[in-house]
Amino acid sequence: MHTLTIVIPAYNEENGIAQIIERVLAVCPALARDGWAAELVVVDDGSRDGTAAVVGRYPDVRLIRHSRNRGYGAAIKTGFRSSESEYVAFLDADGTYPPESFPDLCREALARRADVVVGSRMSGARSDMPLTRRIGNTAFAALLSLIGNVSVRDTASGQRVVRRAILPRLYPLPDGLQFTPAMSTRAIHENLVIIETPIAYAERVGRSKLSAVRDGVRFTRAIVWTALAYNPVRILGMGAVAAIAVALLIGAYMLALRLSGVTALTAWQVFLVFGAALLIVAGISLFSLGAMFNYLVALFHRQPVRQGLFGKPIFATPLDHHFGWLGLLSIGIGTLVGAGAFIASLGGWEMERLWFYLLFGASLVIVGIQLAIAWVVMRVLEELAQRESEAQRDLSDNPITAPAPSPQGRLHVGN
Repeated sequence: MHTLTIVIPAYNEENGIAQIIERVLAVCPALARDGWAAELVVVDDGSRDGTAAVVGRYPDVRLIRHSRNRGYGAAIKTGFRSSESEYVAFLDADGTYPPESFPDLCREALARRADVVVGSRMSGARSDMPLTRRIGNTAFAALLSLIGNVSVRDTASGQRVVRRAILPRLYPLPDGLQFTPAMSTRAIHENLVIIETPIAYAERVGRSKLSAVRDGVRFTRAIVWTALAYNPVRILGMGAVAAIAVALLIGAYMLALRLSGVTALTAWQVFLVFGAALLIVAGISLFSLGAMFNYLVALFHRQPVRQGLFGKPIFATPLDHHFGWLGLLSIGIGTLVGAGAFIASLGGWEMERLWFYLLFGASLVIVGIQLAIAWVVMRVLEELAQRESEAQRDLSDNPITAPAPSPQGRLHVGN
């Protein structure tokens, strides 16, 4: 018999809480037939209405009360802490999620040995979700799919079944409504087994507490900041690629102008050139910063450094291992360009002809210095990350017991 605790976070839900409680209790016999012993916990998150009084009418429901409103995620975590079940689950109190789907979610958890089973509102089942929220959830799913390098359809579903043993790997999680996207993001980066199962979605009972703009910003921030704690170079690297791509487009445009015979630039074209130089420097800075952060993250989590901007290594040797000689090469070329511009100025070239070479040379030197510094920092971090494993290797080596000293006084030891 498997055990399951279903948690309902409730805040000012006196009009709808009875209906959802009765639906959950009605599904418990079906869960029992599948070998699940289920209990229901309602966490009253500091409600100012009669929510607690309504819940108190159900003797089979365990009620936990917060003295003040602490947030959606905080209420769920309180329910989880109160449970000793093998699996924990949750769903919203507003009647939008179908508790009748819990048997399906639980079967998926066992059959596919899942750590997290998400009731997906975006996987083809009937849905009464408003268009604005559907667009928002699609955008969040696309963002997490891009950042996590997996296919995700519903990042913010409020109905899930979670294996309780993996909660330490999911925590810490936020107290607010961004609890669910943060959980999805952390589960992906912890390499947990996540299954999305289609569920129906209905209109909520009462007024929604979700703000499309405010909570949309919170959801985006939760996804990005949680992912940054695992693979910074993927996020910062995408920004770097975008910046460098725009710079290269500007460079191609300038080259096309030069090949067409244009030698004098207008004011806005000069501005584009300066913008391209800044974008190159910013792009290299973002990428090197992301790579350095990856070493810090690996050191913190005691795991191998994640390599590859697009989910897997692109080069046989990680690109950051080449930062040293690339930095020196960039400094050298930039210095030569600057020296050439100085020599040309002695030959009578005017600043109108020299500014571009000076800007180009200075940009190369700055980029080179950044790469060289990043290379030094990452090699130190790499050594720190390997120190513990190398120390353990040295301590665990078992040398061959030495024989008695030979007549020449030499001691023979193992390899």
